[in-house]
Amino acid sequence: MSKFAAMSDHELAELYEQGVDKAFDVLLERNQEALYAYVMRLTQDVEQANDVFQETFMKAIVCIRSHQYRATGKFSAWLMRIAHNLVIDAVRNSKIMPQCDGDMQSNVLYNNVRLSQECCEDDMLRRADVATLSKMIGMLPPVQQEIVHLRFYEDLSFKEIAQITNVSINTALGRMRYATMNLRKMIMDNSLELAV
Repeated sequence: MSKFAAMSDHELAELYEQGVDKAFDVLLERNQEALYAYVMRLTQDVEQANDVFQETFMKAIVCIRSHQYRATGKFSAWLMRIAHNLVIDAVRNSKIMPQCDGDMQSNVLYNNVRLSQECCEDDMLRRADVATLSKMIGMLPPVQQEIVHLRFYEDLSFKEIAQITNVSINTALGRMRYATMNLRKMIMDNSLELAV
């Protein structure tokens, strides 16, 4: 497999399309950990995460082998978009729809300009205790948790995030803004002085 190690994900996908099964093994090995973590964060359920994870790779296999895969953007972002859509389908099929995702809240917290004046992401990341910050992120509405995870843990651009989550770049940016404001509010309300 060493000859595959230096290849990009797109090159491996092309090889797999041509029938080289080992190329997909490398793609799976490279992407499975990040994809599973992403799916688990979305579903919060091990059984559903396993189902979505497997179905994501099955769809990837079918798409690549049927010559429908196009090398645009990161391969990992493409996989995450497939997984994201599968999670949305699963939620729709189970009819357990979240009642509030934070996007349209009229709550004063979301619209308080004072909370958004300074860029608190850098300050929080510099000073925050990782466990405490993770706990606070877990208290955000699911769409805000997702955007924080994709931006800071997966290191994706807002354009890639918008593609994965099937929203506009402005919506992705807005969700990040609300997530930042909410995190800042939590810190202020609890008089937290987070340290590294």
